[in-house]
Amino acid sequence: MPILAARDDVEMAAVCRLGHGELRQVADRFGFAFATEDYRELLDRPLDAVVISTPHSRHFEHAKAALERGLHVMVEKPMTIDAEEAWDLAETSRRRGLHLLVPYGWNYAPYIQEAKRLLDDGGIGTIEFVSLTMASPIRQLLAGRETPHGEGDMFRPDSATWADPAVAGGGYGPAQLSHGTGMLFFLTPLRAGEVFAFMTGPGSRVELYDAISVKFGSGAIGTIAGSSGIPGAHKFQLDLRLFGSEGMLLIDVERERLELHREDGRVYNPPIPSGSGDYACDGPPHRFIDLILGRETENPSSGEIAARSVELLDAASRSAASGRVEAVAEVVSNQAS
Repeated sequence: MPILAARDDVEMAAVCRLGHGELRQVADRFGFAFATEDYRELLDRPLDAVVISTPHSRHFEHAKAALERGLHVMVEKPMTIDAEEAWDLAETSRRRGLHLLVPYGWNYAPYIQEAKRLLDDGGIGTIEFVSLTMASPIRQLLAGRETPHGEGDMFRPDSATWADPAVAGGGYGPAQLSHGTGMLFFLTPLRAGEVFAFMTGPGSRVELYDAISVKFGSGAIGTIAGSSGIPGAHKFQLDLRLFGSEGMLLIDVERERLELHREDGRVYNPPIPSGSGDYACDGPPHRFIDLILGRETENPSSGEIAARSVELLDAASRSAASGRVEAVAEVVSNQAS
């Protein structure tokens, strides 16, 4: 909200949240002309776009309703919990000519954009193997023992939005690993085909650890792992390694590294300014507005990218429950690669 309110080409027209007192505080702070606890009343207003940051399990209901009203949508990650619902949103936005954006902040970092250029130029040839590992200091959050509250935050979120599986739709996967898979599917055209996963959550109602094996539709295979077990104030860890027929590409956000190594001996290791790997999410809201106004055409965190992330995590969750390899749901979409 502060990012959007600071722009002179955005009007903060309407806001919806539960709790009359909290709603009034938000409306007063950001100058909303209309405030309601009923999202349907909000969607009846003359709007161009909405931002949806409700609990994970409500994303589909709210985003679908907004798209059907002809509104552009930015919806928090994970876009949905269910794969079919994710592709429904992606297809609805495509069919209606609307922008649908999920704020994966790292996709907007300059060195991640450079990695995308290298891969698009055939830097490693055909992708054959993927290794993705992510870790975050959120064990206490997922266990329901604390909720985040940073400088400038107005409220603490209800712990159930992270720690109750009925509300959160899962643990580390939707809460954090979705950032890593969102980056993977921005950088590559891969789409998961079959998934096997183990998930554990010691002392928690949702999973704290994810160990996922994937066979992609292209024939490539890979491993995707997630951990909530970083202590205290340590930085996020996100390490992505892509191995191909002509080389390998390495990304490490903790140590701020981007390297391309090719079979022909060429090495590309550009300098990355200190702090570039820190997570920031100012890129997505700015891009959302610029897409709507026609100032930008590229969406690095589109509904199609988000749907490929959701379907992998959905299959992983089903696999952890069944103990079997689970196929990604057969969802037909004109956006699917």
